[in-house]
Amino acid sequence: MKLKIRRSEDRGKAEHGWLHARFSFSFANYFHPDHCGFHSLIVMNNDVIEPGSGFPTHPHQDAEIFTYVIRGKLEHKDSMGNGSVIDTGNLQYMSAGNGVQHSEFNPSSTEQTELYQIWMQPQTVGGEPKYAEKPLDSTNLKNEIRLLFSKNGRGESTKIRQQADFYFGNLDAGKITNLQPDPTLPHAWLQVISGEIMLEDYTLHTADGIGIENLDEEIILKTNKNTEFFLFRMATS
Repeated sequence: MKLKIRRSEDRGKAEHGWLHARFSFSFANYFHPDHCGFHSLIVMNNDVIEPGSGFPTHPHQDAEIFTYVIRGKLEHKDSMGNGSVIDTGNLQYMSAGNGVQHSEFNPSSTEQTELYQIWMQPQTVGGEPKYAEKPLDSTNLKNEIRLLFSKNGRGESTKIRQQADFYFGNLDAGKITNLQPDPTLPHAWLQVISGEIMLEDYTLHTADGIGIENLDEEIILKTNKNTEFFLFRMATS
């Protein structure tokens, strides 16, 4: 088993006036040879969008795209005919398949929007684009690690085009849980949204991430503060 930590302050940066971006992995004009994704997980961007600004219509193909709104709102429109405003604490999924176009804007005239945008490579290319929204009420997720997305759609999760599980965790301070080995999904990435959690000898703070290669024994997680996080379990391919 091998651990690979990615501290918040070491991430790549882009400042565009209307956009303040932090990159856990190489993206756009930022490149780091030691941080070019983690198995099928290829983008982990933490963006702050200024009021009234955003990404104009642009294309995607063959990518599983997840967008989680940390604060503020995000207005989405796409070529599949979807149009909605994603509120704080909610998550959106778009499988680009053989091609889709979309735009993302901060509809507020006064408040910033902060979000994570996460991409995974699909296991197979092509197919019709797909779209789904996951309203996450954190008050109903207290002290739970919930499966949101999976290859087979088990446990009311949404099916995705990759051999991977995507969980959302929300644990109070002082909670202890564990990660168990899964030979079908031997690799894991944990990304802290907010709070503080201990894993092995590491203490992870807000926006820190850690990759676990070949998880072959139980790992204990303990929260020092109320903590929200993403957990990805991935196959080798």
